[in-house]
Amino acid sequence: MSDLEVRQLRYFVAVAEELHFGRAAERLGMAQPPLSRAIRDLERQLGVQLLERTTRQVTLTSAGEVLLRDGRAVLDAVAAAGRRAQHAGNPEPTLRLALKADYDAGLLPQILALYEQDDAAIAVSVQHGGRDEQAPALRDGRADVALITLPFDDRDLDFEPLVTEPKVVALAATDPLAARDTLRLADLAGLPGPDDLQPRRRMDLSQIFSLVELGQIVWYPPESVARRHMRPDIAYRLVTDLEPTTLTVAWPLQARSPAVAAFVRAATTVADRSLTRPR
Repeated sequence: MSDLEVRQLRYFVAVAEELHFGRAAERLGMAQPPLSRAIRDLERQLGVQLLERTTRQVTLTSAGEVLLRDGRAVLDAVAAAGRRAQHAGNPEPTLRLALKADYDAGLLPQILALYEQDDAAIAVSVQHGGRDEQAPALRDGRADVALITLPFDDRDLDFEPLVTEPKVVALAATDPLAARDTLRLADLAGLPGPDDLQPRRRMDLSQIFSLVELGQIVWYPPESVARRHMRPDIAYRLVTDLEPTTLTVAWPLQARSPAVAAFVRAATTVADRSLTRPR
């Protein structure tokens, strides 16, 4: 069996995800007949049937399911390799730091200040993203290091816990619950959060704060975010049985960059000075 080509995998993954040759051909920007021939050639090359075809539908065989899973991983790795090579070849390299805005436990200024003192330090490019976007950015080559709260998908990543802090509930100052110093999750049962809105959409902090002030949602930020965003129309209350949140510094397992190592050293050193560093 000859080696598979990236082009073949790209064709197959498109068909396997669409389960329709016409839609897959349109997605790939090609005609359907050559795509069908390419898939048949791939099956002959591998000696297995990847797709069950009828006049009404296309389905994956067990072999096709395996190739779809592994093929996606290969295509992702190829794309990540290309991005990392382009980044490494930049005449003015930067350390690309991914994080969700304000989710740094208030440590980022101290981390950057200490990092800049390291001989291996290079310029830092901060990439803000939504929740759950940081780990994929590390895997696909868009970021070099990240500040991420647990839990997250740590496949192909290494990480070091930095600080653990309590979460609080943010609710309208006019809510009767705001009259209490502390709350329990049972007190907040049934109250909608940002993810409960329909249609479900990603919201920035200003939108979340506006909905909290109007009493339409409650929100559970880390205590450091609450301290940073005090508002007269929002009350922050400790929820005694709410799990705390842990901030980590994460990087790709294969990272060999001295700048990444310098940033991780700075982050852990600053965290060691914090009273909330996990032990």
